[in-house]
Amino acid sequence: MFVLKGMMGIVPEMDIINMLSDMMGTSAAMGWVAHFVIGTVVWGGIFALANGVIPGGSQTGKGVVLGIVAWLMMMVVVMPMAGGGFFGSNFGMIGFAMPLVLHLIFGAVLGFVAAYLSEGEPKTA
Repeated sequence: MFVLKGMMGIVPEMDIINMLSDMMGTSAAMGWVAHFVIGTVVWGGIFALANGVIPGGSQTGKGVVLGIVAWLMMMVVVMPMAGGGFFGSNFGMIGFAMPLVLHLIFGAVLGFVAAYLSEGEPKTA
C-alpha cells in the first residue's frame, strides 16, 4: 500500500518508512524492516495473544478493532515522535484519515488471515 501511495504521489511528505528510519538513525531499508516487524511480529503477536478479549463478532472484526488500536498508537506515539504532530496534525486531514484507512485494511486482512489459518475458511462479519 505504501508503494502505491508513493507512486500516486499522495502526501509524499508523510513517508512512514523514512520517518521510522530517521527516528532510528538508519537507512530506509531498515525502516522497511522495522515497519514489517511492527506489523507482523508485534501486532500479529498481540492479536494472537489477546484474541480472546478483543471485541468483535468475527476474526475479521477483531482484526479491524486491533487496526484501530494500532492506528491510535501511531497517532499518539509514533507520529509526534516523527515530527508529524499529534494525530498527524502537521499533514492536515489526510494525515489523520489516510493512516486510519490503511490500518483498517491492515486489521481486516490480519483477522481474515488468522481466521483462514485457524479454521480453514474465514467467516466474514
